[in-house]
Amino acid sequence: MAETEKYEKASVFEQIKQGLEQSLANVRGELTLRTTVLVSPPPSASPMRVRSLRRRLKMSQSLFASTLNVSPKLVQSWEQGTRKPGRGDLRLIQIIESDPRVIDALFAPAGKRPAAARAGRDRPRAARRSPAAA
Repeated sequence: MAETEKYEKASVFEQIKQGLEQSLANVRGELTLRTTVLVSPPPSASPMRVRSLRRRLKMSQSLFASTLNVSPKLVQSWEQGTRKPGRGDLRLIQIIESDPRVIDALFAPAGKRPAAARAGRDRPRAARRSPAAA
């Protein structure tokens, strides 16, 4: 029987006892336990923080909303403090704040993207041309 199966079939008391024994063995250096470091949640965004980021990027509420893939009304409500950004939105705000060039890398015209942003494209060159260029 595998170690995991033994553990799962043990009583709650036995599981706690085994965990405490392993913890003590780890402290003594007799056992190395696997540890996982979790990514910390994104910092909260006050209305002033959202507004100042948008202004620093010289974006309208509509353009900023489009960049984050949310509605302009939602950005407006963040800036007025009636709503708070969700966790995904907070992470995007954090990324853009830390390196605003990420916006240029993602949204620049196909021919003007940095080499790193172009590397992942798999479409043929003809498919990338805009209709106006044809």
